[in-house]
Amino acid sequence: MSTLSPPIRPEVEHVLPPLDHDAAPERVLPPLKRLWQRGAVRKGLILVVLAALWEAVARIAANELLLPTFSQTARAFADGITSGELIDKASISIALLLQGYALGIVAAFALTALAVSTQIGRDLLSTLTSMFNPLPAIALLPLALLWFGLGKASLVFVLVHSVLWPLALATYSGFQGVPETLRMTGRNYGLRGLRYVVFLLVPSALPAILSGLRIGWAFAWRTLIAAELFFGASSGRGGLGWYIFQNRNELYTDRVFAGLASVILIGLLVETLGFDTLEKATVRRWGMQR
Repeated sequence: MSTLSPPIRPEVEHVLPPLDHDAAPERVLPPLKRLWQRGAVRKGLILVVLAALWEAVARIAANELLLPTFSQTARAFADGITSGELIDKASISIALLLQGYALGIVAAFALTALAVSTQIGRDLLSTLTSMFNPLPAIALLPLALLWFGLGKASLVFVLVHSVLWPLALATYSGFQGVPETLRMTGRNYGLRGLRYVVFLLVPSALPAILSGLRIGWAFAWRTLIAAELFFGASSGRGGLGWYIFQNRNELYTDRVFAGLASVILIGLLVETLGFDTLEKATVRRWGMQR
């Protein structure tokens, strides 16, 4: 009776060639290819192509009232900056936005902390977000003007509404995604109530919270510009929205485009210098996000 045995592969030892210490540790790319690897260069090139297309289409249309050229808009933007008018309008808008944004963050964290602590808090958050999250913030502006009158309080009210619900939903979803093992570890260390939320849930759910902050900022920024169109028309004051509305009435289309460019530029600066920097310093550095 013969027994089957698996074949045995003979041992092989490969001798590696000695390292060339004079060789470069990594392949050196050509200068143009190194430049192309930078995201800022690629994005800048896209903006240059878009500006060239805008200039060409505007020159073909040859109607400054409907579509000014890129160079005319750039001149109007430069004039607004040098005269200080655009900076003044932008500072009014940003100051209002920061007030509403900060109050919305505080309200969202208070509501979410209540939701993760008690059952009635979860029911309250679920009911309120179902009711108010689909409601556009700008639709509440007439009611806010009726309650708070013509002033900053009306705009702050609609800004809080635009930040509160998406941030509360994102934060609560992040808290729900925290692993049960991590929760049990925190409870074993004696974390309860507010300390449980601050020291365990918030760091663990930070990617979702940052995503909610980014969405809330975008909602608040577009709500503010839309609200200033209405608010500025009512009281004669306002920020960038009022600047756009006023110049549109006076048929200064290049200034209208300059105001829109300011809105876009501020949005880009907040996204890249604010949220991207914050993500690199926290969740990407900690390996929680790629």
